[in-house]
Amino acid sequence: MAFFAAALVTIISVVDPIGMVPVVLVLTASATPAERVRIVRRSIVVAAVVLAAFAAGGQELLRALGISQAAFSIAGGILLLLIAIDMLFARQSRTKETPEEGEEALRSNDVSVFPLAIPMLAGPGAIATIIIYMSQAGTNAVKIAAVAAAVAISLLATYLAMSVGTVLFRLLGRTGIHVFSRVMGILLSALAVQFVLNGISVYYHHNLP
Repeated sequence: MAFFAAALVTIISVVDPIGMVPVVLVLTASATPAERVRIVRRSIVVAAVVLAAFAAGGQELLRALGISQAAFSIAGGILLLLIAIDMLFARQSRTKETPEEGEEALRSNDVSVFPLAIPMLAGPGAIATIIIYMSQAGTNAVKIAAVAAAVAISLLATYLAMSVGTVLFRLLGRTGIHVFSRVMGILLSALAVQFVLNGISVYYHHNLP
């Protein structure tokens, strides 16, 4: 249960469903409500496929590149910490989208794949999180199912938040959304540090005589 809770909090914090609301509203400003729902649905499906692919093959990719679990855990923790810092300052993380990508997205007719699905939902932070938790799960079927459930719940929450974005934005306002993101940023920063500590612990466990 603790493993599932940690995975769920980390993935939801990285994806940040509430924080996605103003982004979707800006990118789909010219779309009708029905078109917005279709765009959101397509982005969720693409993100789910990408994250599932890295969940299934991420560890094999690390092994092929000669990257240890400890090294990836430390690198992933640092990456998540950078994302958490951006969330605490209520600013868009450059790991999700650069200003140049944002300008290109505003000119695009279909924003479902880029930038919504990739890199905003299934970006470097989310991919690193999935691979780290799948590495921790190993061959434990219960833990693997827990990671899958955490991803599914996170994407479902994001779908619901983005689908009713106008209502949420009216209820919470930009300040309310920033407060929520800051709270999630605090949790994510603690989990990011834990990833780094876990990586250091694993490294010394395997390398000390």
